[in-house]
Amino acid sequence: MYEDKTLVCKACGAEFVFTAGEQEFYEKNNLLNEPGRCKACRDARKNATRGERKMYTTVCAECGGEAIVPFEPREGRPSYCSACFAKRSNG
Repeated sequence: MYEDKTLVCKACGAEFVFTAGEQEFYEKNNLLNEPGRCKACRDARKNATRGERKMYTTVCAECGGEAIVPFEPREGRPSYCSACFAKRSNG
């Protein structure tokens, strides 16, 4: 039903592919306009408006290793490193 389309990024002028799967997603979610920017330019624009995220270093409650988290750790609340967090989320 859908076929990949080659579009031109309005930010950098590079060609990018709007895949059949992406087109189906757009239709399913009632997104009416095709993307105007390539993935790299969309990500750059999103990150520019978001601002820098402050990260905190703490000790992983599961393995005892270093954990870098995007929130300020509090006493009595466990924090996990990326590997232990992933194990807990998938288990």
